[in-house]
Amino acid sequence: MLVFPAIVIPLTMRMNMDMAGVLGLSFWMYLLFGCTALPWGIIADRWGGRALMLIYYTGAGLSGLAAALCLNSPLGLTLALAALGLFSGIYHPTGLGIISKEIKRVSVGMGVNGMFGNLGLATAPLLTGLVNWLWGPRAAYIILGGMNLLGLLLMAVYPIYTARQTREVKKSEENGLIGAFIILLVAMMLGGIVYRAATVILPAYFELKNQTLVMWLSNLIHADLSQNLVATSVTSLIFLIGMLGQYTGGRFAERFDPRIGYLIFFGITGPPALLMAYAGNFMLVALALWYFFFLLGMQPMENTLVAKFTPRRFHHSAFGTKFVMTFGVGALAVKIVAAIESNYYIEAVFLFIAAISLIAIVAILLLIIRTRAPVPAGKFKPAAPQPSG
Repeated sequence: MLVFPAIVIPLTMRMNMDMAGVLGLSFWMYLLFGCTALPWGIIADRWGGRALMLIYYTGAGLSGLAAALCLNSPLGLTLALAALGLFSGIYHPTGLGIISKEIKRVSVGMGVNGMFGNLGLATAPLLTGLVNWLWGPRAAYIILGGMNLLGLLLMAVYPIYTARQTREVKKSEENGLIGAFIILLVAMMLGGIVYRAATVILPAYFELKNQTLVMWLSNLIHADLSQNLVATSVTSLIFLIGMLGQYTGGRFAERFDPRIGYLIFFGITGPPALLMAYAGNFMLVALALWYFFFLLGMQPMENTLVAKFTPRRFHHSAFGTKFVMTFGVGALAVKIVAAIESNYYIEAVFLFIAAISLIAIVAILLLIIRTRAPVPAGKFKPAAPQPSG
């Protein structure tokens, strides 16, 4: 999903379009990535995780290759990206549902999963920027398609097995707090908007605001570095450090009340988001590191709360609902960012992010008030084994 933001400016030159127009090509990708999460989650609850993961890798791989063939056609690229979003929507409800059902230390499991997810987030802009520098944006999508198809091989070598007891959970063993889950959905939706707005604009924002940094690095290593390569490299560094945020958030949610951690981490993202509207070069990079460490660090807490507030047998569907709100509604951020950049100025995007973050904090406070009893930290009680006969 982060290959596209890394080549926005190269695509503006290749397709002879302005930035707002190129950003708009990704709208259906992000919308389908989120909106299809619930139907995929319902299917995963019925079919299990393995079949859905096979569909995911096959569909995403072929869609990436199709995008590589359609870079000269705005309509063709829009359709290929939409297909990429459709199949990529499988992962979160399927993968996180498996973790919530199969892993005893759910918070840490979510944190570790987030760390490896962040490794992918860090690799995407760096690899994309390097490949674009060497061979152009078409090669980036060819490699993306090939890496997804490689997932089929990994699925064959390391098949997913589901324990019998997680498929047959007694109603007396189910947890659930639907009212709290609805409030949590609102907070996660707002979090999805700020996440998508920040990630879709970050590489281009760095490319426009870090000219002094580019000159300094070029002089340091005596090479003529492109602004795109530096911007995507810095973006990768930020997501790489975000891995520590994911692990920190997972450990925090295991030891303390995840609702309080969710409030603290989200609250800490507000000041750097506001300041990023006025910063550039080294200060901008430092603020972005601060912002994404805590923005990504709160995700294991979110996922832990989803698992605690919903019945175990519906965890795939619950995570699907979450990602409809975070990535589906969050896809509106692509349109909002394009409108802000077109009608005002690009720095105003971060003022918008700071304002939405403040509203999200209010929603989390309502969640804490709604669930007055502390949400227990630590491990889930595993489902009791069922008779094999």
